[in-house]
Amino acid sequence: MSGDLILSVQQVTCGYHTRGLFQKKEYRPILHDVTFDVRHGEILGLVGESGSGKTTLSRAILGMLRPDAGQIVHYTKRPQMVFQDPYSSLNPAYSVEWILEEPLRIYGKYDAAERRRRVREMLERVELPVECLDARPSELSGGQRQRVSIAVALLQRPRFLIADEPVSALDVTIQAQILKLLKTLRSELDLSYLFISHDLNVVYQICDRVLVMKQGRIVEQGDVEAVYAHPQAEYTRQLLAAAE
Repeated sequence: MSGDLILSVQQVTCGYHTRGLFQKKEYRPILHDVTFDVRHGEILGLVGESGSGKTTLSRAILGMLRPDAGQIVHYTKRPQMVFQDPYSSLNPAYSVEWILEEPLRIYGKYDAAERRRRVREMLERVELPVECLDARPSELSGGQRQRVSIAVALLQRPRFLIADEPVSALDVTIQAQILKLLKTLRSELDLSYLFISHDLNVVYQICDRVLVMKQGRIVEQGDVEAVYAHPQAEYTRQLLAAAE
């Protein structure tokens, strides 16, 4: 069965240790007994209100936080991340070409000509004109910046991406274009996604299955069509009602 899986999260509990000025260290749990799988080739949505634990879960999957209980098993190399705000994740001091080449320079396997070829190939995949290479992030539109951010994540050829609110800062027309691009890249590059969002309408457009998270717990999961048509958890019903 593991051959069909990209990621397995089993009974993961995770939190933070906080300490006040005159207080002993206190443990603050965020995730509680979280269990789910990401299957090969699927787009799995993760929805929930702000503070529900979505970002903590992504940090745990990326290896930035160690679970206090349970385990996270990767069946490919660790995923790359596409962020909500590409402007803050792209170095404003450098050109797009420099930003795209940097992961390949760090990898150290390719000479300058091969790095240049791969950058241009990826630029074409994310449907950006070659003229963007000379621009700095501030000179691009929000949609163009997000395409650059996606290209940066893909240059290391991952099989799995975590997309954390990747279209929430964009207007509706540009959202649709980025969602279409993500779907195209999934089929062309054999990708799987964990797609994090608070927008249930966006999740319905792009995701195959959905996890609903409340206060660090998965309260419902299943195929998008089934969950949206026949929600079992009261919290899911409230989210769907608010999205209408």
